[in-house]
Amino acid sequence: MIQSFVTWFNYLMVLVKKEFLTIFSDPANRTLLFLPALLQALLFGYAASYDVNHVDYAILDQSKGQVSQQFLNHLDGSGIFNRTATLLNNTQIKQVIDDRKALAVITIPSDFEDKLNQGQVSPIQVILDGRNSSTAGLASLYISSVVTQVNQERLGVTSNINIETRTWYNPNQQSRWSLMPYLIASLSMMQTLLLSSFSVAREREQGTFDQLLVTPYTPIHIMIGKALPPIFVGLIQSSIIFLIILFWFKIPFNGSLVLLYFGLLCFNIAIVGVGLSISAISINMQQAMLFTFFLNMPLMLLSGQLTPVQNMPHALQVATYANPLRFGIDLVQRVYLEGATFSQVKWDFLPMFMLASLTLPLAAWLFRNRLS
Repeated sequence: MIQSFVTWFNYLMVLVKKEFLTIFSDPANRTLLFLPALLQALLFGYAASYDVNHVDYAILDQSKGQVSQQFLNHLDGSGIFNRTATLLNNTQIKQVIDDRKALAVITIPSDFEDKLNQGQVSPIQVILDGRNSSTAGLASLYISSVVTQVNQERLGVTSNINIETRTWYNPNQQSRWSLMPYLIASLSMMQTLLLSSFSVAREREQGTFDQLLVTPYTPIHIMIGKALPPIFVGLIQSSIIFLIILFWFKIPFNGSLVLLYFGLLCFNIAIVGVGLSISAISINMQQAMLFTFFLNMPLMLLSGQLTPVQNMPHALQVATYANPLRFGIDLVQRVYLEGATFSQVKWDFLPMFMLASLTLPLAAWLFRNRLS
């Protein structure tokens, strides 16, 4: 019994070694496996931010009174708003928006201060560029807060009610803190899925798949031997992104490394199961690549990274249970930022285990049919 297991294991290690040599023997492959993860993590950290730190605006001040000047002083002194144009009439508004010279155009009417002095409501018009709706919405909130501040200063209104706001897990409310932990799972997933989907398709394209017919390898050997290298590569890529987030962007890690990597291991097993199933049905690498790219976008959209799952239609919410990325990024974010324990994230493991238990036997069954 022991001897047969040793023989089985030795066969497996030979196949795993062969897969590693195939992946890492080409210097270009080594670069493509790890350099994109490094660059994408840095680019996402700097470029993908929902924080509004700079808003270009134009002003059409037809009042030119003391209150309007007070309002503009608050805007210009906020450090967020940058006045790019002072308009003379309404006909200039469209051109400023069309040319993207301003995200917002603020119009203060000529009777603005007169109405205020008479105790009437005096509106300020804010025209926003809806082509960038998220930033425009946040800019509108900032403008509203400045209006509230000016009202309090004018009327001397104070309140005994004081609101103290504290944000847990992201004290400075930086979008980078909520976005970057997602990348530990999502960026590594794309290349891990592609790498595993190439494994058998590469054999067919290079004409070496038929050689497996005369080897003592079973479908289980082939499945495990081709699954281990992509899982290993996925964990290495996740580690690179993790180290960038921790040491370059200095986002503190609050959880357990053991739990984080156990979660990443389960996540990568589920992803590799999907990739091997794609590889088993693909005739060549081009077909495997097309299947992978077709699958990547739905996985990203249904992960909850871009849109909260709770905001999706009910049918799509049900569909997300077949998406390992949804549970992978939820687990990683909660462990990273919250310091969640296993009991708190245990339900994230169940869908990943179920998907792996379906896709890996499916891949083995497809291998068996191809080899028979």
